Amino acid sequence: MQPKFVYIFLIGLLLSTTLYSQELNATISIQSSKVENQVDPKLFTQLQTQLKDFINQRKWSSDVFAAEEKIDCSFFITIESVLSPGVFDTKLSVVSNRPVYNAAYASSLLNMQDANFVFKYQLAQPIEFNENRVQGSDPLAANLTATIAYYIYVILGLDYDSFASKGGLPYFEKALNIVNNAPEGAGISGWKSYDGQRNRYILIDNFTKTGADKIHDVIYSYYRNGLDAMSEKPELAKGALLNALMSFQEIHEASSNSMAVPILMQGKYAEIVGVFNTADKSMKKQLITTLSSIDISNINKYKEKLE
Repeated sequence: MQPKFVYIFLIGLLLSTTLYSQELNATISIQSSKVENQVDPKLFTQLQTQLKDFINQRKWSSDVFAAEEKIDCSFFITIESVLSPGVFDTKLSVVSNRPVYNAAYASSLLNMQDANFVFKYQLAQPIEFNENRVQGSDPLAANLTATIAYYIYVILGLDYDSFASKGGLPYFEKALNIVNNAPEGAGISGWKSYDGQRNRYILIDNFTKTGADKIHDVIYSYYRNGLDAMSEKPELAKGALLNALMSFQEIHEASSNSMAVPILMQGKYAEIVGVFNTADKSMKKQLITTLSSIDISNINKYKEKLE
């Protein structure tokens, strides 16, 4: 092959790689110490590799993501027990972050703990997911990929919402499709409205039900008009952030079945204190009132820092 054509080939390969660059930069961690004497450790090593490839190498949208635009996220699976050969009762933690314009830190978008994650996995089992057949041929095996795909679409929905008003709606709808067609069977839970007070059904319902438009607008305002504007217009940005938090309060108090706002507030303590520690007394007073509703677990720490 002539040098000129080698060069053209390499440029074409680079462009095609960029064109089909995937959306996520995910890390996967599986903690299996509780069952280490019951299961071949190779199984979890294989599962971790397969899930990483499934999440990072699959195209989840039709958009092009440059390497620096990929969404940083983490999936932590803690194996609690072996229910039967190859069937595991686990806890799942999902975290995703978003960079802040002109800042050296990333803001938490999703920090979710899911305690209802039961799935089947065996050595040499393929990791497969079909949006048109979410239940697959084996519900317990399908529950693994259905749950992971569900959270991927939630991650994408939140990230898109934070950059464009209602930009995440198509991905929340995809997550809703998974809920509506989720695997069913013994041991599988988290997909129905009655599966406890915190579950996948309730979370996605908060983002897709009639009247849910406001929460998408508030997410956009919090990030684009608030955090992203802090470096250039700090006082206006503080006002936008406070207004967004007050809107979160209104959304939260208007529903007795609200998961979205508490989930969105997870991991926000240091961020909020960092923004408002120089605010005036009246702003801090309103902030404390608002946070008393939407971040109750941290309210004493807020008072200590901001009052």
